[in-house]
Formats: sequence, C-alpha cells, structure tokens
Amino acid sequence: MANESQGDPMNSTPSPRFDAATLRSIPPGIWALGFVSMLMDVSSEMIHALLPVYLVTVLGASATTVGVIEGIAEATASITKVFSGAISDWIGKRKLLAVLGYGLAALTKPAFPLAPTVGWLIAARLVDRIGKGIRGAPRDALVADLAPAHLRGASFGLRQSLDTMGAFIGPLLAIALMWLTANDFTTVFWIAVVPAFLALALIVFAVHEPRREPALRKVRFPLHRDELARLGRTYWLVVAVATVFTLARFSEAFLLLRANQVGLAVMLVPGVLVVMNIIYSLASYPAGVLADDGGRYRVLVVGVGFLVAADLVLAFAPGIGGVAVGVALWGLHMGFTQGLLATLVADVSPPELRGTAFGMFNLLTGGALLAASIVAGLLWDNLGARGTFVSGAVLAGAALLGLFALRRQIGVRAA
Repeated sequence: MANESQGDPMNSTPSPRFDAATLRSIPPGIWALGFVSMLMDVSSEMIHALLPVYLVTVLGASATTVGVIEGIAEATASITKVFSGAISDWIGKRKLLAVLGYGLAALTKPAFPLAPTVGWLIAARLVDRIGKGIRGAPRDALVADLAPAHLRGASFGLRQSLDTMGAFIGPLLAIALMWLTANDFTTVFWIAVVPAFLALALIVFAVHEPRREPALRKVRFPLHRDELARLGRTYWLVVAVATVFTLARFSEAFLLLRANQVGLAVMLVPGVLVVMNIIYSLASYPAGVLADDGGRYRVLVVGVGFLVAADLVLAFAPGIGGVAVGVALWGLHMGFTQGLLATLVADVSPPELRGTAFGMFNLLTGGALLAASIVAGLLWDNLGARGTFVSGAVLAGAALLGLFALRRQIGVRAA
C-alpha cells in the first residue's frame, strides 16, 4: 500500500503545526496550483453565484430545474475525471491534462454572457464542467506527487484554501459589479472571462511536473478490473465513506435560494457564497494540519457534525440571521471534509494509480451529488425549504453513524 506516512493516519496524536516553517516547506508547485485554482474559481463563481437566481427570476426556471442543472453539471465533471485520471496514469503525465482542462474551461466562459435561453446555459455549464473534469483528477494526483508525505494534509488543505479563496472573491466581485451595473447580469458574466485566462497562463508557465520515478510500475490499462483491484480494500472503504458524505449534502445553489426566500435582495444573494467560502477557505488549511498531526478520523467527525448543525439551522432558524449562521456552519463542514477526503485518497492509493484513484473517487461522489441535488430540488418544490434541509440533516446523521461503524476497519487498514 502506498501510505508513506508514519503510524495510523486516522488516529495519530502529535501537536499540530501552524507555523510559517510548515507553509514554507510546502513545494512551490502546490502554491502555484493553488493560485491557478483560485483564479479559475474567481471566474467560475462570479457566474455561478448569480446563475441560480438568473435562471429562476429572469428565465423562469423552477427550483427542480436548478437542482437538475447543478447535479448534472457536477456529475459530468466527475465522469470526465475518471477518464482523465486514468489517462494521466497511462501516459505518466499530469500537467498536460490539467492544462487541457483549464484551457477548455477558459474558452467556454464567453458562452455564459452570450446564452439566450436555458438550453444554451445548460450547454455552457456542461462544457465548463467537462473542462473541470479533465483537470480535476490529474491536478489532485499532481498535488499528491509533489507533496511530502508528512505534509500531505497541509498541502491539500492549502490548495483547497486558495481554491476556496477564489470562490468567495468571485461572488464578492459579482456583488460589487451588480451594484455598479444596476443588476446587469451579462456585463458581470463578460468580466468573469478575464481571470479564467490568467489561470490558464499561470499553469502553463509556473507549474512544473516532477520527474516520474523510474521504479514506478507502468500502467497499461488503468480502468481494467485488475488495476482497480490493486487500489485495495482500504481505498474502496474511503470512497464508500466519501459517497455517503456526499449523499448527505447538495449543491450550494439551495443556500442561495434559501437566502433569497427569507428576503435577501437579489444584489446581495452572492454574499451567501462569500460568507460560506471565507469560512471554508480559513478552515481548510488548519483542518489539513490537524489531519496530519491529530488524525484524520477526528477531523472528519467534526466536519460531518458541522453539516448536521448547518442543515438544522437552515431548516428552522428564522430570517437572514438564521441563514447566515447556517451558511457559516456549512462552510466549516466543507473546510473540515473536502481537502481531507482527497488526502485520504492520496494516503491509501498506489502512486502509479493516483490519477485513476482520484477519478473513481470523483465519479462515485459526483453521482451521489447528482442524486442529492435532484432530490433536494424535488423536496423544495413539494415540501419547501424545511423539507430539503431536514432531509439533509437526517442523511448527514446517517453518514456520521456510518463513519463510527467504519472507524476501526479504516484505521487499521490505512495504517
């Protein structure tokens, strides 16, 4: 098994290291990938922060339509990641596919301001997510290849933190530009094109792929059942836990709809993502450090607990203040789980199959997100916001029980 860390990654107990030396020890390539993710997220979230409201209030789409669009878009990215990850293992190169994915996403950004109907927006969203899918697994495998084993959680946490920084800068810019342009969606969508091309330039010129170790086994058919079996039981247990986690949550588009429902002005709705992603960004790196030094399991339990609390607050707390608390808890949940799940995949997968490992991980969790988002939209249309968030809390509680049941087996096998 390709776990290079010492001891049990689920239950180790040294003191956490939040000092500047730890940050300096993280390789420059991971910093560069983090800033690439940040710029692309600035572009994407400027658009996506406004898209659900634009679909419902301007084009007349239903909440179910929003859920289907968001779920299919993310599932499309997840399916693409399987093949791009496998190809990166087959050719032994990660950066080439990452550049291709970022390039496709940048080239499709102008389609958003040009789209005249819901159908065009769906097509633009899908193509954009295909670009995300192409780059996702090879980029995560590249982070794993670059990261020292004892700083793997911190490295994934840092990349996630920078990525998420873009996710709140984008909506913040969207708010300011909506105010300056008197709610001109098209102008904001055009401005969002610029950071996408900056991200493409940065990955081309600033990220350098490490030399492949000559001793690594050559993978001929990464998606063959024999190769998938080489990923090992521990890997598949991690994927099972991650899939249950994903079933317990749904697209952040429903946070935007909830905020709009309680009376937040359309111009300020992107502020929901600003609040969530500031907290997500601030929590991701410390969570990664805690996972390196305090054990993966504890951090996961806390993260799922935050999700249960977020759903209950969003279901029952009244007014804009209640939504703000729920959104903050949602951001903490994301910070404590998303980078850590990627870290666990890197912990337990063989180096020569990391692209495939991340691809399969994203396929299954993406399918779960599709199901969760569609069900959330149906519940919203038929039972209202409370039905949607209470159902999320119940599923998150089930995920927490599943994590308790799997703790011992995952901990022993991951060691």
